[in-house]
Amino acid sequence: MANYTIQDIKDLRALTGAGMTDVKKALDEAEGDQQKAIELIRKRGLAKAAKREGNATSEGLVAIHVDDVAAGQVATMIELNAETDFVVKNEKFVALADQVLAAVAAAGAADAEAALAAPVGGETVADLIAAAAGTLGEKIVLARVARVEGPKVTTYLHRTAKDLPPSIGVVVVTTTSGEAVEAAAKDVAQHVAAMAPRYLTREDVPADVVDKEREIARELSIAEGKPEAALPKIVEGRLGGFFKENVLLEQPLAKDTKTTVAKHVEAAGGELATFVRFRVGN
Repeated sequence: MANYTIQDIKDLRALTGAGMTDVKKALDEAEGDQQKAIELIRKRGLAKAAKREGNATSEGLVAIHVDDVAAGQVATMIELNAETDFVVKNEKFVALADQVLAAVAAAGAADAEAALAAPVGGETVADLIAAAAGTLGEKIVLARVARVEGPKVTTYLHRTAKDLPPSIGVVVVTTTSGEAVEAAAKDVAQHVAAMAPRYLTREDVPADVVDKEREIARELSIAEGKPEAALPKIVEGRLGGFFKENVLLEQPLAKDTKTTVAKHVEAAGGELATFVRFRVGN
């Protein structure tokens, strides 16, 4: 009989989250050695996670970390996904997200590939996630990572359900700081969360996207029977509508539609440099 006690079983269950039977089997095979038993449980957890490789991870959370740096501030934002909201609201999943975010921010990772390789407790973020997937019994994926730096960073997290962690995260960067600018930036961050702009300025819209929108506007105008001579003006007007809908600086501010986002920030004495928006699954 392996050399372990009931307390050893309880401790191992607390450390790994594994079931009673799995813990006892691991301790038997490890002959009471807790570290070997943990390794066995993690390996079995990884195998369990691998079976779920094809499962969809449509639920999740968004988390943000901000650090002060020489040039101002830097924000790291992650999207961590699982299969069900039952797991997403589990405190172990939320704690995992905190660990992942801290490690990714400390490593300065700017994309998911670099983030998964970031060190954490003698392992990597990828190892940490794989172990948690085994414990929680679901596929877990670090879907996206963004790292944004600028003079002043403003963040906003939004919950779409009261019993779940935030599923929308926004980072807004302004070229100046100050109370008025920061208040305006917070308005913009909340606006971005709600309105989901795709670009900061119309110059940021790829040329092929503009060409396609112009083509659609022209074909629609012709189908409506608009006169040939008026088509250029009508097409450009409709293209302007596309910019107004998709370009942040040209959008009417959600808080006050009588002004635009650009004018709102300018009135506070600031200027928007960039923004990033994550929504779980999008």
